[in-house]
Amino acid sequence: MLMEFKRRHQLAAGLLAAAWLLVVGWQAQEHRRVVEAAKSDLRSRSHEIAGTLSAVTRALRFRGAVFQERLEPVLNELVNSRPNALVKLIYVGLLNTDGDPVVAVGDTNLFSHEIIAEGEHWSDNDVVFVLPIEGASVSPEGVTNNPTVVLPSFRDLTNGAPRDRDFFRRETRPGETNAFGFATTNFPPPPTNAAGETEPPAPPPDGGDNLRGGNRRPPWMRWMSESEFKTLTAKRELHGLVLAMSTENYRALCTHDLWLRGVIVFFAGISALGAGLAWRNLRRNSELQIRLVRASELNSHLKELNLAAAGLAHETRNPLNLIRGQAQMIARLPDASPEVREKSKNIVDETDKVTAQLTEFINYSRPREVRRTHVALAAAVSEIIRTLAYDIAEKKLHVEFGGDPLVVEADERLLRQVLFNLLINATQAVGEGGQIKIEVRRASATEAILEVRDDGHGVAPENHQEIFKPYFTTHQKGTGLGLAVVSQIVLAHGWEITCLPNERRGTIFRLTHLKIAA
Repeated sequence: MLMEFKRRHQLAAGLLAAAWLLVVGWQAQEHRRVVEAAKSDLRSRSHEIAGTLSAVTRALRFRGAVFQERLEPVLNELVNSRPNALVKLIYVGLLNTDGDPVVAVGDTNLFSHEIIAEGEHWSDNDVVFVLPIEGASVSPEGVTNNPTVVLPSFRDLTNGAPRDRDFFRRETRPGETNAFGFATTNFPPPPTNAAGETEPPAPPPDGGDNLRGGNRRPPWMRWMSESEFKTLTAKRELHGLVLAMSTENYRALCTHDLWLRGVIVFFAGISALGAGLAWRNLRRNSELQIRLVRASELNSHLKELNLAAAGLAHETRNPLNLIRGQAQMIARLPDASPEVREKSKNIVDETDKVTAQLTEFINYSRPREVRRTHVALAAAVSEIIRTLAYDIAEKKLHVEFGGDPLVVEADERLLRQVLFNLLINATQAVGEGGQIKIEVRRASATEAILEVRDDGHGVAPENHQEIFKPYFTTHQKGTGLGLAVVSQIVLAHGWEITCLPNERRGTIFRLTHLKIAA
């Protein structure tokens, strides 16, 4: 039966551990799902921002071009004017076809061509997305559709030249270049008519409407040569968008979710542990119940044996008394020889010893029913001393009683038996002329202590607990049941008894928790 319970306990422990591991795996999967959802949210926000910038670029575009001085305030607004936004931008860059930034706002250290090649780069504090911008998508053939060119301010474009006829006649000073790295005014003089007036440049031969190929240029760019115009469009034409976002909120969300999952796993572990402990307690209770049933059966058997032994002891005393009486009669016969009288006396002595042992055995096996009354300790001790006066006088012992005159709640008959057995034990332990001291004192307002001290040979420390067990004795003439009876009566009253060494020599038997009568 116990092995079956053990196997069931192991199976239950394995199932609980498997359930806890299942919860751990489930929470880990849920945490990964939350992390991926947070990343997906940042990607969605980046696409929304890219769409916003595309719309702004289209709104600001005129004939395929937009000035940088009109675009930069929009980018600054996105980066610097949203300190409490859920998604915080820390860098925005518009890229040309070579992957170089045309316009950039924010922390420029976040830009690198390696990140551009990755397309999406995550670090501890930020994430960088590389996205196409509407109006700059590249076809599979590598041709940019509907391009947008970002131009610097008109003043930068013309190196500050006034918009008049002399603008086209101004020549560049040595080393002077414009914002694109090439000279702006090394052009041949514009053609003039018969009146000497400057004629505007002729439109491109194809007459297109856009900037690239044969597209029509904006009016402020018609003075450029074809090579300069192609260089401008190559450097300033929009191709993509770089967005760098702070991951502070993302990391806070992931950390909070990780703590939440950890708390769930912790409480799941506590629940599994509690269930395991409950199952173990149930198993132990079942084992204890089985043992209790067995102990009850054994106790019933012992009670039957106890009653049988007590009955046998009681019935044995009658023949012993008969033997004792016959031996005494033989010793009193007039014609009895001294040898017969001596043997008769030995029979009487041995019969008395056996009768005493049987009497103590009956006393030990008798059930203890405590009937509490008020007992004066001084009167009870004095009566026991008078009962043992012959033994005390025979060994010339000095018995002293002192302490507080207390009245306790106890069964008077059982208390007298305790005192009698303790004093008998003390008289047997001390030698001739020895000293025995009985002391009663208060331990508290409701409890008293009774001590019996002697200066005899004492009890070895290893026997301080064994001495209260049945049939354990250190005296040659002892039965080993006197102190066992004392322990039995003490437990029935709810007291405690301890065996302690005396200060110089001998033993102290201390009774505690005696309830003082009100």
